[in-house]
Amino acid sequence: MPSETVIAGIRKDIEAYEAARASAVRRVRWRVPVFVGLVLVAVVLVAWLFNKVADPNEQWVSTPHVFLYVIGFAASILLYFQARKPATGLQQSFRETLLPIIFGFIADMRYQHGVTPNSFDRLPRTAVGPFNRQAFDDIVAGRYEGFPFELYEAHLREGSGKGSSTAFQGVIVAFETIAPFPGILVATRRTNAVISFFRGIFASKLQELSSGDALLDAAYEFRTDNLGAAQPLVSGRLAQALKWLGETWPDDPARVALHGSDGFLLLPHTKNFFELPDISVPLDYSRHVAPMISDMGAMLATAALVRKIGAKDEAG
Repeated sequence: MPSETVIAGIRKDIEAYEAARASAVRRVRWRVPVFVGLVLVAVVLVAWLFNKVADPNEQWVSTPHVFLYVIGFAASILLYFQARKPATGLQQSFRETLLPIIFGFIADMRYQHGVTPNSFDRLPRTAVGPFNRQAFDDIVAGRYEGFPFELYEAHLREGSGKGSSTAFQGVIVAFETIAPFPGILVATRRTNAVISFFRGIFASKLQELSSGDALLDAAYEFRTDNLGAAQPLVSGRLAQALKWLGETWPDDPARVALHGSDGFLLLPHTKNFFELPDISVPLDYSRHVAPMISDMGAMLATAALVRKIGAKDEAG
């Protein structure tokens, strides 16, 4: 956690944010009803004019009317978000200022938002399965305990519309391993037979192997393109790390992927870990900021453990 001096500085920044937040709330309160109200008035007025030429049996419900209502609904949504821009812009600006301060234990920290992380293209796709849509929120990069890392919130989806499904949603921590793995090794949650079948096709060059632990093999699938190098890890330190992760990340099993000198820890979760509360809620250090620091520290400490897997096995 930050020192008392740093916390005092954060609290001053929060005070400045609170003053700006109150102003933004007042602006949003009149902008939303005005922006959306103007659309509704325009829709009603145009619909009334349509009634002048519409069939008496189709007053308010003719095809042009329905088309107008759809356009009005879409315009209302767009203008709603436009009306909230003073709030969303303030929150994002403050977050860009706040995060480098509260994460003072991260050396050379860099923060980005909504862009593709540099390490994402190196992530073995077997770790997440097939997807055709991707979105990224907060991205934090730097050095922790001397090793470089990149941590980001990702939402990967397959398909479109109502038929789409989530391939992965949560936090991905990419880091440099102590000892490079000669190939690809992935530990993912064991799924139903259909998903496993398609994952097997997607990872056709990877072979499945077993840890020898019945409970762990029931929870995880292990796949690799280098059985000789992978088996000691899967039966040893990787198995121990996954058991520990099962206790610290119990909701949805964490995933691990090794690819050369790149290591990846995937922590499934729907929570937005670094989101500020709604603009209508006063920002509080203990309730909103301290948990961010704790979550970041826990995730990086876990990544620090996982990155030692290969080196410890080699040493053993």
